[in-house]
Amino acid sequence: MLATKPAGRNAAALKYDLLTVMGAYALAQEKGRQRLVLRLMTLITARYNWGRDQLAVGQREIARLWQVDERTVKREMAKLRAMGWLEVTRQGARGRVSEYSLCIARILEDSRDRWADVGPDLEQRLSGPEAAPESKVVPLPVKGRGEAPDLSGGTEWALARGVLHSEDPSRYAAWVAGLERRGRDGGRLCLTAPSRFHASYVATHLTAWLLAAAQAVDADVDEITVDW
Repeated sequence: MLATKPAGRNAAALKYDLLTVMGAYALAQEKGRQRLVLRLMTLITARYNWGRDQLAVGQREIARLWQVDERTVKREMAKLRAMGWLEVTRQGARGRVSEYSLCIARILEDSRDRWADVGPDLEQRLSGPEAAPESKVVPLPVKGRGEAPDLSGGTEWALARGVLHSEDPSRYAAWVAGLERRGRDGGRLCLTAPSRFHASYVATHLTAWLLAAAQAVDADVDEITVDW
């Protein structure tokens, strides 16, 4: 079961199970990753809106909660985005904080090896079809790290693919490797996905990540569209 968000009759159980497997995953990692996941768990319990799948909190408030400076907050949030555990849904601007979505499907996938260690009841809940809320399922198309992209084309998308692969090879393999450059219209970079679902997922969850990579190699890109 790879859920987009806790909803339906099993929502309450999924919330606890999600935090449990996050903790179990963290305990199997080195200290830096343990601390990173603990910080995210604390932020989730304090400020995450489960119903709206929204985490909207300023860096200053996060720094106070984590007992760190704002520079550390920026670095840690960037790490969580690179892991694929957080997605930016609205970029912060003057007088407005950034908003994030919690990538529950990716968290469950990354922590899958620890489910059985928690107990067969949790493993059954997370694996069984009855656990899927409202039939909202997000399959990961590809597992593994994938091959590095070919940069010889020299287009902004070819170079951006290199940036994306270097940041997160697993997420690149799952969602980016299958995207093709359809064309360019001024500042708009148009991409094509292999399926409607793939296009919808990328457009909903990954556009900010793709745009940041494209702008890193071509500052004139100001929009990315994905169709199929």
